[in-house]
Amino acid sequence: MITDNLQRHPFLRLLMPLVGGIVYGDKYPYILSVGWWIAVILLLIGTYILGRKYYVLCKLYGAVVFLVCFVLGWTLVSVQLKQAEYIFPNTEKPSTYRITLTTKPEIKKNSILFRVALRGEVLKDTFLYNFSEKTFLFYFPKDSAAYSLKRGDELLVCTRLSPPANNGNPDEFDYARYLLRKGISGTAYVRAGHWCAIGCDSTLTFRQQALECRSRLVALYRDMGFRGDELAVLSALTIGDKEELSESIVETYSVAGASHVLALSGLHIGFISALLLFVLSPLWIRWRFLKPFLFLSVILLLWGFAFLTGLSSSVVRAVVMCSFGLLSMLIPACRKLTLNTLGVTAFLMLLFNPAWLFDVGFQLSFSAVAAIVLLQPGLYGLLSVKNRLLRKAWGLVTVSVAAQIGTAPLVMLYFSRFSTHFLLTNLLVIPLVSLIVYAAVILLVLTPFPVLQQLFADVVEIPLRMQNALLRWIEQLPLASIDRIWVDIWDVFLFYCCLLLFCRVWMRRTAANVYIALSALLLCVSYHSYAFITDAPRRSIVFYNVRGCPAVHCLADNSASWLVCADTLPDVTRLERSLSSYWNRLRLKRPDVIEGDCLLPEISVRNKTVFYAGKRICLLYDDRWGNKISGVPVSIDYLYVSHGYKGDMQELVSLFEVGTVVIDASLSEYYRERIISDCVRLGIPYLPLSEKGSVHILL
Repeated sequence: MITDNLQRHPFLRLLMPLVGGIVYGDKYPYILSVGWWIAVILLLIGTYILGRKYYVLCKLYGAVVFLVCFVLGWTLVSVQLKQAEYIFPNTEKPSTYRITLTTKPEIKKNSILFRVALRGEVLKDTFLYNFSEKTFLFYFPKDSAAYSLKRGDELLVCTRLSPPANNGNPDEFDYARYLLRKGISGTAYVRAGHWCAIGCDSTLTFRQQALECRSRLVALYRDMGFRGDELAVLSALTIGDKEELSESIVETYSVAGASHVLALSGLHIGFISALLLFVLSPLWIRWRFLKPFLFLSVILLLWGFAFLTGLSSSVVRAVVMCSFGLLSMLIPACRKLTLNTLGVTAFLMLLFNPAWLFDVGFQLSFSAVAAIVLLQPGLYGLLSVKNRLLRKAWGLVTVSVAAQIGTAPLVMLYFSRFSTHFLLTNLLVIPLVSLIVYAAVILLVLTPFPVLQQLFADVVEIPLRMQNALLRWIEQLPLASIDRIWVDIWDVFLFYCCLLLFCRVWMRRTAANVYIALSALLLCVSYHSYAFITDAPRRSIVFYNVRGCPAVHCLADNSASWLVCADTLPDVTRLERSLSSYWNRLRLKRPDVIEGDCLLPEISVRNKTVFYAGKRICLLYDDRWGNKISGVPVSIDYLYVSHGYKGDMQELVSLFEVGTVVIDASLSEYYRERIISDCVRLGIPYLPLSEKGSVHILL
């Protein structure tokens, strides 16, 4: 049955090797030479000719087509990654560069972030132009001068460029690979006074013009009186601007299972296309020959809407998918969205940008639509509803269930959460979202009439407040979400294999299909159980590479653990955000944070010295041990040196008999090198976390 389905959906067959090539090329990038490509093309032509002459060789031609798609995906992603590569200088000294700010400022907690285009380097009053302009992320300190910067400013900066790098903590987000997939070559921090403005480039790219339109629409909403969460949600729902969203409202939507509402994508494009089709339908019903032109007009209007939203990738994906769906409706044999239409859309989008495959939004969008196409008709047929209103509600329920089944594994993989009240959320929120989107369209149409527009803005604010209040109520319901779920990529892959096999059982109920599906389910459960056993926590201590929160993590054999922080006011939130995936994999309870002295049966801390499982760990973050004298050195297994310590190792050897020195990444480069040289001279083993990442020591 699956083979027959693939035969009926040829682009799905082509999509699979293309995806395989992209995944392989992302792991092992390599650009084939022209000679290899000529050989591949000649092989394709040769097998095609032989396949037409000898029917037996048709399968060989199909295998070569699969090979070509695989190599194509491999090459495309390799070229994209190669374009982001930059040869960084070996010197540690800063250099002078000419840059252009290409985006508006993004305010961070401790800095201001700009995406910049690196124009070239200045060496001894000579400007070396960089013909392949690279994109970097530049961080500026929060001062009045940096706040005056805007998109288009050209600067001379004195800084040191750094390649994208991860911290080396277990199960952390691969930030370096994420930046490369986005075409970002590296990062840099520009100190105050180490830059000067030399001009302004007022020309805007097509995408920058789209972003300017989006900014003006947000300003228009603000002028109408929208504020706070209402402004943030309205901007996210209608034009995809999520900068105004607070952490609390994002968490509310996430717990309630409505995060997809805030991500402007297929749902919102579907509402707008339905509105346009409804308005134009009387025309093609009256004049049938106008139908193709009206459908093309709808597609153009959707692309115009995508421009107003800043051409974000999620909206572009949704508009592309909707465009193919509308075009397929013009073909008599394709009156509805099929897996082949979905395959065509994904295939062409990945040809345009192969890195989209690794975008979470891309994966969620296509998995949701594929699940709706596969599962929703069968679920809808389970119950026959006569009442029209109830039939609409049942249709919404089946669509929500199908989409949830399709996206739940990915949501658990990326966000470690499952929202249990998703049905209630969708039944209440989807009608409100449609009302808000349609009302926003009317609101924008009334722009030439400011008085009417202002009156209607007060009306639009009512469903916004109602939606936020409903989701806050759902958030407070018992068991609103199951958090701290751990699944890995193989769990997700096996789940989708089981889903496809059970769909096969639903379509063709044979004993063989049932046995295969149950065997796959057994394999999925066995693998998850094996991972659960192997990932069980063991008694150990862990030092993490997280700047701003030096700490030692003491793990017990059960799910209990203790986080002993060096600082008196530690940034535990940053630590939890960086390590939540690792703690979820180990099935740890929330660690008990210890900031001062404590005495427990399992662990004790006194004067920043930790006693755990027969080991002593001294946390050194200030000069409390300076000018101290001891007749007998105290045995210390691990001396953890972090920011705030200004001494050297020589003054500590008379106080401590140190087993290993752990050097935190928060130390300046000068002190880090100074301590390392002292350790080498004194013959003390050392562990620099900036190079090794986290260190896990079993006890």
